[in-house]
Amino acid sequence: NLPILGSKNAKVTVIEFADYQCPFCERWFKDAEANIIKDYVNTGKVKFAFRNYAFLGDESTWAAEAASCANEQGKFWEYHDYLYNHQGPENSGAFAKDKLEEFAKQLNLNTDKFNSCLETDKYAKAVADDLAAGQKAGVQGTPATFINGQLVVGAQPYSVFKTIIDQELV
Repeated sequence: NLPILGSKNAKVTVIEFADYQCPFCERWFKDAEANIIKDYVNTGKVKFAFRNYAFLGDESTWAAEAASCANEQGKFWEYHDYLYNHQGPENSGAFAKDKLEEFAKQLNLNTDKFNSCLETDKYAKAVADDLAAGQKAGVQGTPATFINGQLVVGAQPYSVFKTIIDQELV
């Protein structure tokens, strides 16, 4: 159940594999992703999907699971954004389970449902499966972005993604 933004009939599909603790992913989120959404997703030209590539430790896995729990309540993107806007140093406790539960409260999620989902590791297998799918697709680090199947590695400037998307839209 892949979180997707934009028109499902869009000509271009952008899939990002990322880790919520990765500082380069945060940079990508604030520059490239924000602009892709504004210029292409909101105009119906691109559909954007997020996949977990949680490889930096327990807090990466828990954050990915937490976003999946938020997705059950229709708040994936709000939670995804909140994580990037509240990122701390890797495995410093910023994404400890109690903090992730506090984020759910901040976003007015049903916390009983959310906490139960997170505490039972309901999405642990899905998060692990995403990582395996990324590895199989050639992802070796984050962020890794596929534009209609073409891999762009790293937090490249928005202009790099814009050029490829524009070529795909011709």
